Amino acid sequence: MAMKRALITGISGMVGSHLADYLLEHTDWDIYGMCRWRSALDNVKHLLERANRRDRVFFLYGDLRDYISIQNVVEQAMPDYVFHLAAQSYPTTSFASPLDTYDTNIQGTERVLEALRRLPGVDPVIHVCSSSEVYGRVPREKVPISEECTFHPASPYAISKVGTDLVGRFHAEAYGQKVLTTRMFTHTGPRRGDVFAESTFSKQIAMIERGMIPPVIKVGNLESLRTWSDVRDAVRAYHILLTVNPVPGEYYNIGGRYSCTIGEMLKHLMSLCERKDLKVETDAGRLRPIDADLQVPDTRKFQKHTGWEPQIPFERTMQDLLDYWRQRVRAGEVFLVR
Repeated sequence: MAMKRALITGISGMVGSHLADYLLEHTDWDIYGMCRWRSALDNVKHLLERANRRDRVFFLYGDLRDYISIQNVVEQAMPDYVFHLAAQSYPTTSFASPLDTYDTNIQGTERVLEALRRLPGVDPVIHVCSSSEVYGRVPREKVPISEECTFHPASPYAISKVGTDLVGRFHAEAYGQKVLTTRMFTHTGPRRGDVFAESTFSKQIAMIERGMIPPVIKVGNLESLRTWSDVRDAVRAYHILLTVNPVPGEYYNIGGRYSCTIGEMLKHLMSLCERKDLKVETDAGRLRPIDADLQVPDTRKFQKHTGWEPQIPFERTMQDLLDYWRQRVRAGEVFLVR
């Protein structure tokens, strides 16, 4: 029997790299990872030796804004499973670069699905990664948020994920492709980009502990409520999504159980700091024009269908994220203070 093949778009990101780790450990699939030629490979550096040996890991160069490159990727991968994770994923950046965000996320998803639709000889099960940000400004009476909650996106990124969500379901309904869509709520852990709140706080704390910057943590909006899950739970959910009775066209909320504000999350991280003289200072550049709030999911649909449950507690996730930055700071890496 031929080895199963999985294609991960955005393998060099936090989620893509953890998904590759999970699939290598828990399946016998070959892993094809799509990334741009200029993508940093820091998150997958532990996989490069295997890739050089062509030991179940293969890096393919493609760009969501270039259809021919995507066509080349899917022809080389010939996948049985596709995890479409690649995106312009930072909401704050989307306010400055909305057109790039729309092109990458909406049209990029269309290009991936169209290339797969036109590829003879394969009919993969496809995961399209939408986002809880599609729900945006949710009234309190609609919390916890179910899959049938109205979309009210609060950023160009969120608008782009509404498009991503609809494109995925359209391809399932119109063309019979085996597309399943997830709306993942806040997920984090080691390798999280430093433009996201919990990760920039952790990085700043690690730099403060080493005396690299003054003991002042720069913050944005601390009032937003989030439900936290671990990226390692998220990728386990994504594998289950495509392997446990996948239903084309279905869409699911996935998320954790622990909810708190950004400010409460910051207090927890500060309690883990070796120094106790920390101050907090609002940085206007970290504030969005409007912000999604009350991001508390109802995940019963996915849990009932697959049996998935989050396993990693909030405290471990935050400890591991902080230790990830401590390790990088100790290694002598130089960072932008952001």
